[in-house]
Amino acid sequence: MGHGRGAVDGRVLVAGAYSVDLVFREPAEPVAYGKEVWADGFGMAAGGAYTLAMGLRRLGREVVWATDFGTDPFSREVLAAARHEGLDERGFRHHPGPVRRVTVALSGPDDRAMVSYEDPVAARPLAELIELHRPALVMLPHLQYGPEVSAALDVADRVGTEVFMDCQDFAGTVDMPEVAKVLGRVAVFAPNAAEALRVTGAGSVADAVEVLAGLVRTVVVKQDAAGALAAEHGVRLAQPSVPVEVVDTTGAGDCFNVGFVHRRLAGGTLTECLAAGVACGAAAVTAAGSAAAPDTTGLERWLARLPG
Repeated sequence: MGHGRGAVDGRVLVAGAYSVDLVFREPAEPVAYGKEVWADGFGMAAGGAYTLAMGLRRLGREVVWATDFGTDPFSREVLAAARHEGLDERGFRHHPGPVRRVTVALSGPDDRAMVSYEDPVAARPLAELIELHRPALVMLPHLQYGPEVSAALDVADRVGTEVFMDCQDFAGTVDMPEVAKVLGRVAVFAPNAAEALRVTGAGSVADAVEVLAGLVRTVVVKQDAAGALAAEHGVRLAQPSVPVEVVDTTGAGDCFNVGFVHRRLAGGTLTECLAAGVACGAAAVTAAGSAAAPDTTGLERWLARLPG
């Protein structure tokens, strides 16, 4: 039930494009022009913002995913996966031509490299989406800033919507006034370690956390197998992960975001949110893509494995 014309309790708006991830696992040697390299495994999985919407749906959350589909095979693949997961289709737009977004990922046990392509599609204004769906929280898959984003944050403030923003490999640093302005208004900013270093220019992850903590209400820095760090209201926290046999790291960061947001919407403490994020991230790497994103029962099992 919503509060008047404000946000709807528990509803999440995921605003972002799908991707189809073509994952080549354990390439035998570094890839270079002029030679062919064989991989030990291959998988194809729906990814991008699909992972956020699907992961939250598996955890029982009400999710509206605002995205675009076309007539191409990749759109059909992800649309079929979304329908299989029972995702709400109110945010879907269907176009009469191709809307392809494809990532080729070379995935090893410790890191990955990616090459991506997308057909240009004008996204619906974020302010319009927040006004229409009035979510309790909106998830933005990458760093966004500028006048249009500021306008959307105005709407979010008015209707009581929290904003969770990831970083990804999108240009922008805290020295840019528009970036600093937006980060000062979002509820949670969640880069990974490399992104935190790039955005802040800091020499260490700990220093990057301090820089970001001076701007953002809640900072979360994902550190892959090392777990995650967080800062909020002067409190600094670290949550180690659990050793797992890594199959594929693609989608693990998005699954972390899902766990964190799920527990935050349940009123969890920062410690609980961080643990849920690390648990979902650890689960994700045990299968290709985001196939191992847990449901509520699976999340509790993974939480039980985390070190205290």
